[in-house]
Amino acid sequence: MITIKGLSKVFTSNHQEIKAVDDLALTIREGEIFGVIGYSGAGKSTFVRLLNRLEEPSEGQITINEQEITALSTKELRLARRDIGMIFQHFNLLWSRTVKDNIAFPLEISGVSKEEREERVSELIGLVGLSGRENAYPSELSGGQKQRVGIARALANNPKVLLCDEATSALDPETTTSILDLLVDINEKLGLTIILITHEMHVIHKICHRVAVMEAGKIIEQGNVLEVFSKPQQDVTRKFVGQIMGVEDEGEDIHELIRAYDHGIIIRLHFIGETIHQALISQIAKKYHIDLNILQGKITQTIGGAYGALIVQIEGDTEEINRAITYIIDETSVEVEVIRDAN
Repeated sequence: MITIKGLSKVFTSNHQEIKAVDDLALTIREGEIFGVIGYSGAGKSTFVRLLNRLEEPSEGQITINEQEITALSTKELRLARRDIGMIFQHFNLLWSRTVKDNIAFPLEISGVSKEEREERVSELIGLVGLSGRENAYPSELSGGQKQRVGIARALANNPKVLLCDEATSALDPETTTSILDLLVDINEKLGLTIILITHEMHVIHKICHRVAVMEAGKIIEQGNVLEVFSKPQQDVTRKFVGQIMGVEDEGEDIHELIRAYDHGIIIRLHFIGETIHQALISQIAKKYHIDLNILQGKITQTIGGAYGALIVQIEGDTEEINRAITYIIDETSVEVEVIRDAN
């Protein structure tokens, strides 16, 4: 669906070159919700603006639906952009226009007849849940309603790709959830490919199928969200996962646990997918003569399945403890990480 090769963008500031996007390569599948996450300055917003050439690439190739976007003339690009919708953090609405007129604007530019425009606008207003607000102005809308107008406007020309640049960053948590639910609904109903740019891991884990992590203009990690979530390889990714699992300061927390519980073995159990439903702790307690104490734990859902982690203190005979850990490793799909071995 979308293939990106050797994509780079260099800005010049005070006679110095700044590489905002650095030799980026990526493939995004048709119909998936693909997340790109990174901290401020990682290059993710520049990257998404390169996809529809709101920014011109310094180098590289972008192909969408077998059409090389980077090779198009200005006229050809105008036509190609009809297949690429975009929504923004701060909505970018026309404040002098009503909801229905904002949504109709790209159809006017495309030369669609008034009758067709009205039919399409009515359809989109229903799709994004704004029925009854057709004649309201942006100043009369909540943040979530403004973003719904932005989404409807982006969908006006029936695009095949929807780019979302920090689309929920200006919204409160409850409104964010409703907008994310709407994007999932649109993805499923229209088969739309969605590329979601964000610095918030909870946005990624809630609706994305796959994710790429950006740092200093490069993609440093990518893959299925559940896999990346459960086995982060890079420090930046671990920090993002920590936002969800409540372990941003995990190193300090672990040291506190070790000091507070200064005897026995401390292990972390990683539950992925269906293993989340296993009654493992009670099974182990019944099977082996050991005492187990859950010190810390969190379970979260991704679109690909659940992920959970428990930190457990185990006390008892060392051989019996080792037998229990061996059983978990050999007989279950739960992963074991020993945080502190026997004293």
